[in-house]
Amino acid sequence: MTYAAGAALSLNTATINYFSGRSDNFGAGNSLNSNNGRLDPEGIRVSNDGKSVFISDEYGPYVYQFDRQTGERIKSFTLPDNLAAANLSSSGASEISGNVTGRVANKGMEGLAISPDGTTLFGFMQSPLLQDGGDGGRANRIVSIDIVTGATHEFAYDNRIGTKNYNSSEILALNNHEFLVLERDGKGLGDGSKAAIKQLWKVDLNGATDIREMSGEANLLTNQGHPDKSLFLDIRALLNANGITDANIPAKLEGAAFGDDVIVGAETYHTLILANDNDFSAIAGDNQFFVIGFKDADLGGSVFLPQAVAAIPEPETYAMLLAGLGLLGFMVRRRK
Repeated sequence: MTYAAGAALSLNTATINYFSGRSDNFGAGNSLNSNNGRLDPEGIRVSNDGKSVFISDEYGPYVYQFDRQTGERIKSFTLPDNLAAANLSSSGASEISGNVTGRVANKGMEGLAISPDGTTLFGFMQSPLLQDGGDGGRANRIVSIDIVTGATHEFAYDNRIGTKNYNSSEILALNNHEFLVLERDGKGLGDGSKAAIKQLWKVDLNGATDIREMSGEANLLTNQGHPDKSLFLDIRALLNANGITDANIPAKLEGAAFGDDVIVGAETYHTLILANDNDFSAIAGDNQFFVIGFKDADLGGSVFLPQAVAAIPEPETYAMLLAGLGLLGFMVRRRK
């Protein structure tokens, strides 16, 4: 069946379920309406049982859960009202000027982490909310979500490095309460300039105060429970040391994940994988992946607790795998 694009399909219904990148695919109400058809996915994490993935979005912001086998959306988490933009527009500038509270247009939930025990998601707003200073402000919000109950909490994050404030692109769980946050400028390959700030910072939410009922940059940053941060890795310096110049460091480093441990000589290294968003830009070139090794001693006393994800191939998956291996064998024989 064929449907016309646009407002007629701005909302999901009981019989039509779809998502698009169209900025005009929204219905009445604020930006947290989970039936809106527009979707700009930013973060993805797999559940501990391996059966589903969680995806964060910067339009809503939204956090959804999808079944890995069928692709069906099986859950939409209810996020705090203070994140919502009340007046929506397909134009980002109009949406920003038409609101005084909520997320900045196109700068919603950019990052997503999952606790290693698999119980909690941590969504990271890319920039401060409008009521906290908006884009260019200093106080970002991290939103925790209990996967079973849906209960949420919010924590402040000071995004200042030196004398400047930086948007945040990713959050990754070291353990159940400590995280790595990717902060960066927009300079480098793809911008026609030279990278200056690409860094990973460590933050501990243990003892941090829930700021859900608070607003305003000063209030969030003077809060007694505001968590401190410490530099974990200067990405730019590391890439420079490995022969990658500032002009060739991707402007938009945005993704982070942990890989498998590797043994080099007699030492064990954990692996951290960084990825860029090239925005389909010919200037930015291909998507790139950087694999970085680190040891327990590099964590400054923190304990690295990797997430354990179960491998659960379904019967159909086994059949497809065997069929694929058979085809591969046939192709190899033909090549010989």
